[in-house]
Amino acid sequence: MGTGQQAATRDVITLKGSSSIVGEFFSYAVNSILFQRGLYPSEQFDRVKKYGLTMLVSHEDKVKGYISAVTSQIADWLQTGKVQRVVMVISSLATKEVLERWNFLIETDRDATETGATKEKSDKEIMQEIQAIMRQITSSVTFLPHLEESCSFELLVYTDTDLEAPTSWEESDPRLIKKAQEVKLRSLNTKIHKIDSLVAYKVDDDSNV
Repeated sequence: MGTGQQAATRDVITLKGSSSIVGEFFSYAVNSILFQRGLYPSEQFDRVKKYGLTMLVSHEDKVKGYISAVTSQIADWLQTGKVQRVVMVISSLATKEVLERWNFLIETDRDATETGATKEKSDKEIMQEIQAIMRQITSSVTFLPHLEESCSFELLVYTDTDLEAPTSWEESDPRLIKKAQEVKLRSLNTKIHKIDSLVAYKVDDDSNV
């Protein structure tokens, strides 16, 4: 058995493979943010092993179905090179005011989309980069303001204008936060897709009163 051959194969990153890795990353990142920010009761989450970490995943049907539908569509679109960013918006249920925006900016290697070129990067390196981002999401509770009210979330996907969205999707405004504070998170780079992430959040104006 050629273990050297197996290792080499595992290191080759294709456009489809990278899209799958990144789509799955978004799914776990969204679940982790939902848990850490307390949008749903902790008993609605199951513990699963992923990326060498214990991850928390919602088992509530509507939440699970929504995340799965959006992230699988993102994984498909990533293969076109036409996805520019994915944003998770957390807003007040009562006032609809946006309180947090988790922003994932995506750059796609043009060679991969135009010629099908592959890249090389070890699974281990990619996993370590994902681990670092997930740990930052977990520690975000130490610097993000406590969400005092019931909140909802939605996922926004920014694409090139010529990419056709499913009929069930709607146009949205950017849902920006005025005078937001921003904290940059770590990056993920599969060599085909590079994701730079940051969280922007609303700061209370009490100090100005």
